[in-house]
Amino acid sequence: MTWHSTVDYYRLINEGVAARLGGYRSAEMVMVSVDFAPVEDLQTKGDWTGLGRMMVRAAQVLEGAGAQAVVICANTMHQLAPDIEAAVRLPIIHIADAAAGAIKARGLGTVALLGTRYTMEMDFYRGRLASRHGLTVIVPDGPQRDIVHRIIYDELGQGVIRDESRRAYVGIIEDLVRRGAQGVILGCTEIPLLIQQKDSPVPVFDTTALHAAAAVDFALSV
Repeated sequence: MTWHSTVDYYRLINEGVAARLGGYRSAEMVMVSVDFAPVEDLQTKGDWTGLGRMMVRAAQVLEGAGAQAVVICANTMHQLAPDIEAAVRLPIIHIADAAAGAIKARGLGTVALLGTRYTMEMDFYRGRLASRHGLTVIVPDGPQRDIVHRIIYDELGQGVIRDESRRAYVGIIEDLVRRGAQGVILGCTEIPLLIQQKDSPVPVFDTTALHAAAAVDFALSV
């Protein structure tokens, strides 16, 4: 939910619409951009009820402005998708479903998941991939999860890109591949700022790009 990945969403959605429709075409969208500092504070405190109220208010603004679907531009905040679904009449284009579609299209069944500690450790994401899509999901071990999480919050979420952090992620990815991962989900929308396909020995699934593409597909189908 930082502005760094929001910029990528905005660009990718508009590029997708232009590529499909041509000419001067671009996407019609309504955006609610939040101040990430209160979000991070509530996450750290474990106040998912407060975060749910924040997300519901944002979704209600979108609904009132005429949006036809909600795109939650963060993997972690999909923990609150049920709160939004209960409060507005709009469908949610779920980021885990977008990732799963791409993974299954490659014929893969076992994938690694990198993301915030919440995304890697809570069940809302891994459980959906397993129960709805039949995927086996593995995550880094405890110390590795600490590294992945710290780099997201202390660096990527503030627009800081460091080669040593890329090397740390690559080492973690290589370990996950040794444990059986056939692909890697970049399950935080800031991770693609650091890791690309060239950094991994197995396919990477950029959830920012895949989610934006799913939004384009929806927008051009209604």
